[in-house]
Amino acid sequence: MLSQQEMSDRWEIQDLVFHYAQIIDDKSFDDLRNIFTSDAHVDYSVFGGSVGDLETTIAYLKEAVAEGVFPNSQHLNANVQVSVDGDTGKGRVMCFNPMEMAMPDGGTQVFMLGLWYVDEYRRTDAGWRISRRVEEKSWVFNVPDFMGL
Repeated sequence: MLSQQEMSDRWEIQDLVFHYAQIIDDKSFDDLRNIFTSDAHVDYSVFGGSVGDLETTIAYLKEAVAEGVFPNSQHLNANVQVSVDGDTGKGRVMCFNPMEMAMPDGGTQVFMLGLWYVDEYRRTDAGWRISRRVEEKSWVFNVPDFMGL
């Protein structure tokens, strides 16, 4: 059975991950400094993004928006599986984002982008932060009409 502290830590980490998703959706990338540790390692390479430190990642995301290649994201779900060991933790996060893509006939089609992350967390003076995020895989699939997207 989990202790009260372990339950509290898991809730705080889950909130951290949802806050991350909101920052990405809002494209307020400078706020990622409140989510990650300053020495964080971020790897978005599976999706064609950056591998490196937090500042490199923020610059990459800003450039992607400026170049028009950043998808309009709206996270539909983020499921966190977390284990905590004192002041460190590990987790797996699954996110889904609908993406509207241009089709050869001139129309558009909505697809779902799925992302699977593996995170490491560290307790800091400011609370839990992500110290390492690795994008394990990504995939795109058709969205059924009944979803209304």
